[in-house]
Amino acid sequence: MLEAAFGSLAAERVLLFLHRYDSGYGRQVALAFGMPVSEVQKQLRKFEKGGLLVSRLVGRTRVYSWNPRSVFVAPLRRLLQTMLENLPPEQRSPFRDARRRPRRAGKPG
Repeated sequence: MLEAAFGSLAAERVLLFLHRYDSGYGRQVALAFGMPVSEVQKQLRKFEKGGLLVSRLVGRTRVYSWNPRSVFVAPLRRLLQTMLENLPPEQRSPFRDARRRPRRAGKPG
């Protein structure tokens, strides 16, 4: 959609994913779009270096989220929201509500 503005389709997908779910890690984003993890991690590091994202370690996983101190985050997220609302139906599957943590042991199906 706006991959030219973001530099690549990978960058666009990473930003849309983070907008939809507020945070995420490389493998999670890569699985959602069927992309190589290395490509996603490269984009995440680029956005962190640029000040749009911050990261923290959760165990051995680096989780990225929006940088609350960046003045560019709010306008960017408004643009991303408009993009999400106007995605063609066949491109919406990675943004549907999905289970984000394991089901509790013993819980019925």
